[in-house]
Amino acid sequence: MDLRGWDERYRSNPANECVTPLLSHTVSALIPGRALDLACGAGRNALWLAAHGWQVTAADGSSAAIEILKARNPAIDARVADLENHEFTIGPDSWELIAILYYLQRDLFEPAKRGVVPGGIVIAIAHIPEPADPQITRFRLAPGELAAYFHDFEILHQYEGPSRDPAHKRWVAEIVARRP
Repeated sequence: MDLRGWDERYRSNPANECVTPLLSHTVSALIPGRALDLACGAGRNALWLAAHGWQVTAADGSSAAIEILKARNPAIDARVADLENHEFTIGPDSWELIAILYYLQRDLFEPAKRGVVPGGIVIAIAHIPEPADPQITRFRLAPGELAAYFHDFEILHQYEGPSRDPAHKRWVAEIVARRP
């Protein structure tokens, strides 16, 4: 779907209010700091992080999604940025937490890894093929691919299989990785 399609989707459908369970579980054990939510959509995770004391920057290519997020919490640094066209730069050593949830852009993993401070956490969730449809696509990781991107990080959580997030029904790869 192109960005206009996402804008229309956000304008016509109510925003999902539920935080991603892996994010809330992981972050509950962390001291709040600076968090970056990439491909944030209308901000369900950014809003949750901000409510729990995090200083949040959120980026998404959909201007409609960012408008919704800004209206819901103006304190969040919400930015319209087409990630595929590299309109958002992840500064090195800038974040205690970077979340890339239900969005796959393979060339974001290395900048995200550099973007967290030593000891910082990257949480990523992306779709993988299901047994009934095993095709690898631009929008699906191969089994084991996500973990391979983080081979040089400490893996705190890794999972592949049916999503355990009520907001997502397809199969996923999940990782929580800490920068050494």
